[in-house]
Amino acid sequence: MAERRYWLMKSEPSEFSIEDLQARPGQTEPWDGVRNYQARNFMRAMQAGDGVLFYHSNCELPGVVGVAEVACTAYPDPTQFDPGDKHFDPRSRPEDPRWSLVEVKFVRRFPRTVSLDALRSTPGLEDNPVVRRGNRLSVLPVSPAEWDIILALGDGG
Repeated sequence: MAERRYWLMKSEPSEFSIEDLQARPGQTEPWDGVRNYQARNFMRAMQAGDGVLFYHSNCELPGVVGVAEVACTAYPDPTQFDPGDKHFDPRSRPEDPRWSLVEVKFVRRFPRTVSLDALRSTPGLEDNPVVRRGNRLSVLPVSPAEWDIILALGDGG
């Protein structure tokens, strides 16, 4: 069995929040609409059971708000083929899909947001891409050590 890996996935809470995920049937949702090749490649590397830090971005208090897990391996994102969807990609073809998604499952919310400022000021996180200025990727890898540090912060540590 593959070793469990860890990820940070960003979503704007006005579009899709951790509360939305928690309210979904089965508390599971396809993570669709990713249109960046590097983020797509990270999702294609995910395995069911991988840990996910759910990050609220582009909001009053950006930061990690809880934990989810990858519910299934990547498969073609159907929004790429739907001309009525804002994520439609006319260059993608069903026989050679350009974009993928994974499904994520809610695990828990943190009692408080672990803010971006808190992440930036915490020893051991200085190399994580989320703390680097200008990083716009919505899906990022997290090392096991970073995962443990952020969980401790989120659980009140």
